[in-house]
Amino acid sequence: MTAKLIDGKAIAKTVRDKVKTGVAARVKAGKRAPRLAVILVGHDPASQVYVGNKNAPAKKWA
Repeated sequence: MTAKLIDGKAIAKTVRDKVKTGVAARVKAGKRAPRLAVILVGHDPASQVYVGNKNAPAKKWA
């Protein structure tokens, strides 16, 4: 079996572009845009960073 090199950044960009286009189409059609809700339990700094990393792209698309 031959190994296949994949470009994760390019794949991620493709996925983000598709999601962005889908969200824009929903909003244009008069539907609500998807939302992200997060519940943090405790004060784990690593969890706060993780949640921040999930919120950042969502805020850019809003």
